[in-house]
Amino acid sequence: MNDTLLLDPIRILQGPDRPVRDGAVLLESGVIQGFDQAARERANQLGVTATEASGQLIAPCLVDPHSVLESPFSGRAETLDSLRRCAAAAGYGQVALLPRSPTWRDSPERLIGFRDHDPREVTIHLWGGFSRGGAGTELASHGDLLDLGAIGLADDDALIPLALLERGLLLGEMGSAPVLVAPRDPALQGDGMVREGVETLRAGWAPDPETSETLPLRQLLALHQRHPERQLRLMNVSTAAAVESLRADALPPLTSVCWWHLLADRGDLPGGDASWRVHPSLGGAADREALQQALSEQLIRAVSVHAVPMDAEDMLLPPDQRPPGLSGHHLVLPALWDALVRNGDFSLEQLWQGLSFGPSALIDQPPEALAIGSRRWLLFDPEQTWQVRQDDAAAPMAANLALLNREMRGRVTACGLSR
Repeated sequence: MNDTLLLDPIRILQGPDRPVRDGAVLLESGVIQGFDQAARERANQLGVTATEASGQLIAPCLVDPHSVLESPFSGRAETLDSLRRCAAAAGYGQVALLPRSPTWRDSPERLIGFRDHDPREVTIHLWGGFSRGGAGTELASHGDLLDLGAIGLADDDALIPLALLERGLLLGEMGSAPVLVAPRDPALQGDGMVREGVETLRAGWAPDPETSETLPLRQLLALHQRHPERQLRLMNVSTAAAVESLRADALPPLTSVCWWHLLADRGDLPGGDASWRVHPSLGGAADREALQQALSEQLIRAVSVHAVPMDAEDMLLPPDQRPPGLSGHHLVLPALWDALVRNGDFSLEQLWQGLSFGPSALIDQPPEALAIGSRRWLLFDPEQTWQVRQDDAAAPMAANLALLNREMRGRVTACGLSR
C-alpha cells in the first residue's frame, strides 16, 4: 500500500482489553500515522479526502500459534515465501512453525535461514524439537535451540512419550519457555479417521475413540500439576470431554483449538469431502459447540490454523491413505466471523481474543496492537463476498484447501504487512 488514505468513519479495535469503537485512522504507505482527530488534521494538511469505511474494521494482526512447513526453501506444496505472502493476505502477522521436516528442526543449525526478518513482513517463529528427530526417544538440545531463537519446544501432533516429557521438564533446560504437546495417542486412535458415532459408521470411516484424546489429556494435566514451574501448553483439543477435563482443572494450561474444529463436525460433511482427513479427528455437533463455548469463556485461549500444506499428488490419494491436514490462512477469519459473530453470540473482541491476543500468549509473545508508526494492522470487510478458489491471489500454493468452491462472506481487504 503506497497511497495516503484516511478511513473515516471506520470501526477500530486497537488492542487487548480495548473495546471496539468508531473513529478515524490515517495510513501512509501502509504505516499508521494517526487516529481520530489527529488523523483528520494530518489528512487535511496533506489534502487527503476521507474514504467512508463505516462497515469495515481495522484491527491488530492475527497470530497462528502452530502450523507445519516441511520444506521451507524448496517445497512443492508451500515455501517460506509463499507462506508469508498468503499469511499477510489473510491478516496474519505471526506464524509459528512446528519442527516437522525431512531434516527435523531439533538442532541449532537447522534453524538457520529463518532468522533474517524484514519488519514489513510476517514474523515467522520456530518451535524447536523436543526430541531428536521427533522420535520421542532422546531429548534434543533444548538450551541450544532456545539460544538460537526457538520460541519453545514441541514435536508433532501426537503425545510425546510421558517418561521423556517428564525427564525434559525435570532437567528444565527450557526454563520458562513454552512446551507444546498434543493430547493425541496414535496407538489408541489406530486407523480411526473420525470420532466414533452414527455419522461415522454411515460414512464408512473407521472410528477414532474419544479416549485417544481424553486419556493423554488427563496424563498431561497431571504432569502440568506436578511441574507448575514449566509452561506446558496443549495443542488442538477437539472433544467435549476434553473441554470438561479442562474445566475441572484448577489451573489448566494454555490450550489451542484448530479453527476447523470450531466450524465442522462429522454430521455436516459429505462422505467424500477432503476436509474429513484431519488430526485430531472431527467429532460431532456437541464437540463443536463445546469448543466454541470454551473459546468464548477463554478456557481455550487460542485458535490455530495448523496448516499442513500438501501438493496435488497428495490429494489424488484416497482419504485413508492421504496425509491428514488442511491449508488456508485466508479462510479462517471470514469463516469464524460468519459462524461465531454474524450467526453466533461472539463479540468482535472475543473473536480477536481467540485469533490474536490468546495465540500471542500461547507462544509467549507480546500481544498485537495498533500503534502509530506500525504496519501491523489488517482491514476486514465483513460484507464482501467471494468464492474460494485455488487460483485466488490470497490462496496458498498448497492443494488441500478447505471450503473449496464455496462462497464466503467477509474478507481481509488489506494488511500493512502485504508484499
